[in-house]
Amino acid sequence: MELHTIGIDLGKTVFYLVGLNRRGEVVVRKKFSRKQLPHFTANLQVELIGMAGRCKSKGMQCGSCRRSM
Repeated sequence: MELHTIGIDLGKTVFYLVGLNRRGEVVVRKKFSRKQLPHFTANLQVELIGMAGRCKSKGMQCGSCRRSM
């Protein structure tokens, strides 16, 4: 499987990963626990990794997250 970019949505207990090839087509879409994600990503060779998450998912909130709720 050829991956160029992966995006990870960080949650409190579950992470969602989407992998794209060079043409921008989705080639993998998976749901992981905290333990499973490092095992899947350990040997991946990708050019770009993007992560998204809110402060709430890490057990704390910053000012901008409090204002948006």
